Amino acid sequence: MPRKLHLALHPYGVGGPGQHGLWKDPRVAKNASVDIHYYIGQAQAAEQALFDAFFIVDSQFINATYPAHYLNRLEPLTLLSAVATHTRRIGLVGTASSTYNSPFNLARRLASLDHISAGRAGWNVVTSFDTGTARNFGLDEHLDYATRYGRALEFVEVAKGLWDSYEDDAFPADVERDVFLDPGKLHTLDHAGEHFRVAGPLNLARSPQGRPVIFQAGVSEEGRDLAARVAEGVYAPGGSLEQAREYYADVKRRTASHGRDPEHIKIFVHADPVVRATDEKAGRREQEIREEDRDFARNLALLGRSFGAYDFSGHDLDAPFPDIGHLAEKGGRTGAARIIQRARAENLTLRQVVESVGESRRSPFVGAPETVADEIGRWFVAGAFDGLNLAFRNDEDLGRFVDGVVPLLQKRGLFRTEYEADTLRGHLGLPFPVNRHSARAGTPRG
Repeated sequence: MPRKLHLALHPYGVGGPGQHGLWKDPRVAKNASVDIHYYIGQAQAAEQALFDAFFIVDSQFINATYPAHYLNRLEPLTLLSAVATHTRRIGLVGTASSTYNSPFNLARRLASLDHISAGRAGWNVVTSFDTGTARNFGLDEHLDYATRYGRALEFVEVAKGLWDSYEDDAFPADVERDVFLDPGKLHTLDHAGEHFRVAGPLNLARSPQGRPVIFQAGVSEEGRDLAARVAEGVYAPGGSLEQAREYYADVKRRTASHGRDPEHIKIFVHADPVVRATDEKAGRREQEIREEDRDFARNLALLGRSFGAYDFSGHDLDAPFPDIGHLAEKGGRTGAARIIQRARAENLTLRQVVESVGESRRSPFVGAPETVADEIGRWFVAGAFDGLNLAFRNDEDLGRFVDGVVPLLQKRGLFRTEYEADTLRGHLGLPFPVNRHSARAGTPRG
């Protein structure tokens, strides 16, 4: 069958990294990031448009310089559990850290969302980007890269083992025979590894999709390898078409090298489309957005996140970019390395680096509906992604994409015209995971 494009929606609330002026938009409620009705409305609109998933990002550390949305927002799995009761088909993906959670507790919470939603849950596995989170969990320092990713790999394997605690037909609930549970189909885990000791079993049966879909967003070597080992969906960094194609090919190749089918990992690129009636109007709106979000002080603070929440404010803005590469090991190492490399290659000052990072966020999907649909199709056919993780500044912008671009993608045979499954795993064309304890062969499920 021909490849089909996958679409996910990532709500911005009152504005995440780089959207410093969004909270001032009169079309955006000032409490959007903590208003469950805002999220329900966004998810319902995406479901009406046949999107695959609704994605919630998260972090667990802030200071006063952080983006408006980060300062006051709901916990993802609580939020998505509420959204689940107001939607029927769209997948629900929440971000949760493998560094600052315990496997049993998080596996239970994710499985609960999977049941509440009837098989629509997904888990975006992160190792945590903000080094300040460590102090919120009683640690003096953030774990180094090797430890964080080793822990993440073991964490996912433990969670998957716990989700297999019950075989699919473990509960006959046969009143005549007085048998509620078949005890032979309940299994302990008895895991003892480098980072975790977990006995199990989990006190929750498997969901209609077997277990939550695993997402991951790694950019580094360790992150790409973790994705290739365990992820079924990946949130990719994007960049230029060439960079996106390189990432896509690399992760698919790594997936195959681990003995997995590359078609069983779907790569999503983040996108902020700007859609207007004409290319000219869309271009003007894009320029207006850049002006609305132009806030040097906040962009300076945002730059520090890649270097372990480093405070750049004490440096001379017009001096060469400071030599702080050693700080990236506890932050966003790959992104920080790119920043340093460019600063050195072009002899940039700190001020110029801050300004250039802001400019790099421009969207490739800007224009009239036809133009945006053409460009999405070009990237998709070129092998840059399997799907887009879309973000819009307000409901009107979401509506312009849904009403203008989606029908064109459908007309060209790139996007579905109806849901063909009821689970997130089914939407993504992923196989049903056979319980490791089951002797029978598994069958794909929707």
